[in-house]
Amino acid sequence: MNSAPPISVQGLNHSYGKGELKKQILFDVSVEIRAGEIVIVTGPSGSGKTTMLTLVGALRSAQEGSVQVLGEELRNAKPATLEKVRRQIGFIFQQHNLLGALSALQNVELGIRASGKFPRSEHRERARDILGAVGLGERIDHKPDQLSGGQRQRVAIARALVSEPAMVLADEPTASLDKDSGREVVDRLKFLAKEHGTTILLVTHDNRILDIADRIVHLEDGCISTFTDAVIANNRHMMEMLANNRQKQPVDELVDKLSEHEFQDLLQDITDESERFLETTALANNVAFRSMLDKGLFAFTRKLAILLNAERSSLFLVEGNELVLKVAENLEEMGEVRIPLGSGIAGAVAQGREAIRIDDAYSDPRFNREVDRQTGFRTRSILCLPVKNLNGEVFAVAQLLNRKDGQPFDQADEHRFAHFIQSIGVIFETQLGLGGR
Repeated sequence: MNSAPPISVQGLNHSYGKGELKKQILFDVSVEIRAGEIVIVTGPSGSGKTTMLTLVGALRSAQEGSVQVLGEELRNAKPATLEKVRRQIGFIFQQHNLLGALSALQNVELGIRASGKFPRSEHRERARDILGAVGLGERIDHKPDQLSGGQRQRVAIARALVSEPAMVLADEPTASLDKDSGREVVDRLKFLAKEHGTTILLVTHDNRILDIADRIVHLEDGCISTFTDAVIANNRHMMEMLANNRQKQPVDELVDKLSEHEFQDLLQDITDESERFLETTALANNVAFRSMLDKGLFAFTRKLAILLNAERSSLFLVEGNELVLKVAENLEEMGEVRIPLGSGIAGAVAQGREAIRIDDAYSDPRFNREVDRQTGFRTRSILCLPVKNLNGEVFAVAQLLNRKDGQPFDQADEHRFAHFIQSIGVIFETQLGLGGR
């Protein structure tokens, strides 16, 4: 029995062009993928992901290094060997590559014929079943030009999976699909991997599907790296994508200029991203990316103060039996600030799990005047709320100080603050690596 991994790439280098126009795309790439394993490759556009996929898929010749796929060495391999390997692979590419003269059913049948695995009498039934499984049971007779882009992608996916191939190579398989359709597709990929031992190598920018991976590798500038690096890169992307869409403004400037409605939309976008990261970061070293959103968190916390007409805002993190001040004005000047749980206003909120409003801070015995003495700030009124993780546990405390109009915070302020914190809590949780999972 051959126990060699279905994919073994060692020292792979690849270039395009010749002479002065020669450009190297892949640099000493090495990776092994076991039978039944789902490996996702992430990385920016132009990093070499699709090139690596086509080399592994025997669609172009490897120039330097070793590419062993399904027991065959592809470097300098004969055309018959390359064809033998390709027949065992299901390909899913963004371009669909459907034959326009054929119906969806006929296009999928071609995938079975190419594999040579099943008798002709089973082809039509298998094609019908897989099209039904991807939600196209009522469109089997439609030709590609009668289908939407997402529907054509599902036909291409059905064609790749119908023969239950030994391996699936997919390039952005969910790019044209909505959330539900994309989930159906990746769930089917997961079924093939776990039930049939299918090896799956998948290139994607879609953070919604990272949770199906057994392993994630990151490819950037032609070099392959670890999942930790991928998480760092994706967290950076999560913050930068919004700024890039707004003339690449720095995060703090971007947030300051947003209206309340725009700020809510931004929070929702990043909260959605953060929830997906919380589903996948159990595979990574959270400490490696803990600092990635510091500037963003400071900007969000300050924006909350602006929206609620407060002079200052702060964020405390629960660490064991203490609160540690993480976000505040003059934090560097103050140095590390730690408060025992149960003491001070923030400590009382963390322990009691309920919001506290203080009209006159200096008349409340729980108020710690030391921070005011260190910063020269004069605290009058306080609004303090617990920040809970997805398990309902308090892992942080958010605080607003002094309404700018001199009035104490009221019930309406508390309601608005709680509304924002409910959303932003997921982002805090992602940043602080305290998913409680």
